[in-house]
Amino acid sequence: MRRTPLLAIVTALVLGGVLAQPAAQRADAAPTAATAPTTFVHPGVTVSRAQLDFARSKVDAGAQPWKAAFDRMTASKYADLNRTPKPRAVVECGSYSNPNHGCTDEREDAIAAYTHALTWYITRDERHARKSIELMDAWSAVIRDHTNSNAPLQTGWAGSSWAKAAEIVKHTYGGNWAGSGRFATVLRDVYLPEIINGSNSNGNWELTMMEAAVGISVFLEDRASYDKAMAKFRTRTAAYVYLASDGELPRTVPGQNLDTREKIIKYWQNQSTFVTGLTQETCRDFTHTGYGISSISHVAETSRIQGQDLYGTDVGERLRHALGFQARYEQGAAVPGWLCGGSLHLGLGPVTEVGYNALHNRLGHAMTNTQALTERTRPSGTNNLFVAWETLTHGDNPA
Repeated sequence: MRRTPLLAIVTALVLGGVLAQPAAQRADAAPTAATAPTTFVHPGVTVSRAQLDFARSKVDAGAQPWKAAFDRMTASKYADLNRTPKPRAVVECGSYSNPNHGCTDEREDAIAAYTHALTWYITRDERHARKSIELMDAWSAVIRDHTNSNAPLQTGWAGSSWAKAAEIVKHTYGGNWAGSGRFATVLRDVYLPEIINGSNSNGNWELTMMEAAVGISVFLEDRASYDKAMAKFRTRTAAYVYLASDGELPRTVPGQNLDTREKIIKYWQNQSTFVTGLTQETCRDFTHTGYGISSISHVAETSRIQGQDLYGTDVGERLRHALGFQARYEQGAAVPGWLCGGSLHLGLGPVTEVGYNALHNRLGHAMTNTQALTERTRPSGTNNLFVAWETLTHGDNPA
């Protein structure tokens, strides 16, 4: 049999485009999209009824760290029954919320709605369910748009908290929320269009946006938007956390035009040495990195509740290594010269509980650094953006 010369094979591959792009680009095929459940589970955005029941039983028993977490939550401004909602028709948020026309008000009212929903579930004090409803109804009666450069991120931050609050109230407070239909319409018409198509900004943006899109899709029982958001989430997660198995360079997201090594390194904050657990924003700062890690854990948790466990996939592997890598340095390990020029901006935030519980407690992975950080910072509070009270809801929670 006649053999084709090696040079001819290589030439054909190059001309065909197979080898014309860097390894990172060739690995960009989107991971298999998660399939929306035939029947959605409610409440089912980040926290399930079984998890809520576990937390309630521990608080009722005065057990730690859940009782301390509950006390911290109820002592916060977000649990104030005298809170007055501050809705706006148009929320305008520029870079770093400048200008800030309703940005803080919206995010904090959404966290407050979630806080009151949690407090209602644990105490069965109906005043908190009614306060959560008051906040959601006030905003759904008014909000019509998000504008300026941070609109997609703002919508993601607020939308993720709104969805968690709405799930708990609608599905545990009986038929006592007359405005749930209007709230659903606003989530569908105002929030979802702003986030569902994703973002080419730093990775934490799209991860947060997909967190909100997945949560809203569960509330709306919208299988098409759930699948679209989950597919974008899988692709972005693979491009946000590096694993050695990715090859010489990190994966990228189609459409970002990261088609050279130089462009990829610049996008990764000028980091040129890639090791397992490094994220696209590690060398920017740990705070933004924490946003991305948190959203990965939240979507993975929602997916698990809805019947597809992503923790045993590459999503879980990336989350585990991202937590461990960042936790090591957040705990005070010396920073080597090859990493971010030998200097890191710490401040990961209260973002470890969900992933640590799933990967260490459920799956049995040893996570020494993440465990140490999680236990040292308990009870975790809120980052005042979209993360709140996760020692209470997920701390060592077997449900």
